[in-house]
Amino acid sequence: MQFLNSQLLINAAYLVAAVLFILSLRGLSSQETARRGNLYGVIGMVIAMAATIATNPHVAGKFHSFLMIAVFGGGVIGAVMAARVAMTGMPELVALLHSFVGLAAVLVGYSLDLLGDGAGGPPHLAHRIEIYIDVWIGAITTTGSVLAFGKLRGKLLGKKISGTPLLLPARHWLNLAMLIGSIACAYIYAKDGNQIGLHIGTAIAGVLGVHLVAAIGGADMPVVVSMLNSYSGWTASAAGFMLGNDLLIITGALVGSSGAILSYIMCRAMNRSIWNVIFGGFGAAPAKKPEGGAAQPAGEVQEIDAPGLAEQLKEAKSVVIVPGYGMAVGRAQHAVREMTEVLRNRGVNVRFAIHPVAGRLPGHMNVLLAEANVPYDIVLEMDEINGDLPETDVVMVIGANDIVNPAAEDDPTSPIAGMPVLQVWKSKLVIVNKRSRAAGYAGIDNPLFYKPVTKMLFGDAKDAVEKVVTALKA
Repeated sequence: MQFLNSQLLINAAYLVAAVLFILSLRGLSSQETARRGNLYGVIGMVIAMAATIATNPHVAGKFHSFLMIAVFGGGVIGAVMAARVAMTGMPELVALLHSFVGLAAVLVGYSLDLLGDGAGGPPHLAHRIEIYIDVWIGAITTTGSVLAFGKLRGKLLGKKISGTPLLLPARHWLNLAMLIGSIACAYIYAKDGNQIGLHIGTAIAGVLGVHLVAAIGGADMPVVVSMLNSYSGWTASAAGFMLGNDLLIITGALVGSSGAILSYIMCRAMNRSIWNVIFGGFGAAPAKKPEGGAAQPAGEVQEIDAPGLAEQLKEAKSVVIVPGYGMAVGRAQHAVREMTEVLRNRGVNVRFAIHPVAGRLPGHMNVLLAEANVPYDIVLEMDEINGDLPETDVVMVIGANDIVNPAAEDDPTSPIAGMPVLQVWKSKLVIVNKRSRAAGYAGIDNPLFYKPVTKMLFGDAKDAVEKVVTALKA
């Protein structure tokens, strides 16, 4: 045990864990290495936990038993949740897990405040500042993540929650007032350890977290999930400063910075700034069109059935499939993979086009396709495949809407104007599979449905694709 208490060994274990966490993030950047990246992360976390527990003088006796129960109990609960969750529920599960990180930070902050300086007095000034920052960020993360979970799920505590943003009058001034109030509470607490400042500051941060997420529309939820991931990382980093744990500081900084970078990348994919996403209230109402501006799309759509589509696919030399949230809802990824195999066996060049913000979670479509064992080399990002679409015989859009909306390029008054989209309408034939003509998650109509090259395949994604596969085999 004395050997385990060696500071040199502690530092070595933390260094190894930190390197494994970096390798884990590196591995998660690619489908081919994602499993290995997850394994690195698990090993690194086990090393970090073992080193922390073995070298902490406060963890002994019955407390050690309680800690083991908590660790293994939490691991079992997490494994069960991960095994039972459907891919359509993955975004809301991620949001819920972020709330646990924030709540843990709040509880750690309050516990350290109660412990004081060890001599019956309040924590010293620097420690109080660390505690307040950790609790404040943690409270925002907790309440914001819980509301994001509710918005993604469509209900919270049995009550229905709409994805439409809640835009209160003078909401920006309200945010500013809460920020000033939080700073005032920080001063009260940091000055002499008055817990009233910490309590009120926590309450304000909780309300601020709810208000920030409530003002964000459903179309921006992928960015919200990514930002909450970043918040949880910075919360963990602040907790590391409180606890004097270098590894927690490093890990939190890695998660916080990677989440922020991913949010920035996704905002660029939507041609918007991160501030516009957080404070803009996108999706509240359709943009008003100026006089003489572009008219709302109107007209009749052309329909196609599964046998008709199968005939088109048999004659095609190149096919591009654009998956969207509808594929996840219909759990159609395995049927899509089977259709892909049938077409490739017939000599058809089949590829997948992935938009950065498709689905409800960063990388949502990539995970779905990987789950169905779709070959990685035929799954391409938007920038890689957009140039090939004019030479494509058939583009099949499965449950996607806003990411293939030509209004982003043609209508400067559209809410998604300027957003880079997959230019599927440039192909020779576009098949759009949807359950109805309803607008997408952004709540706006799609002129693609009315274009001469477009035909609609109405119905549940899995059922529709399975019928196409049957017709292809026949």
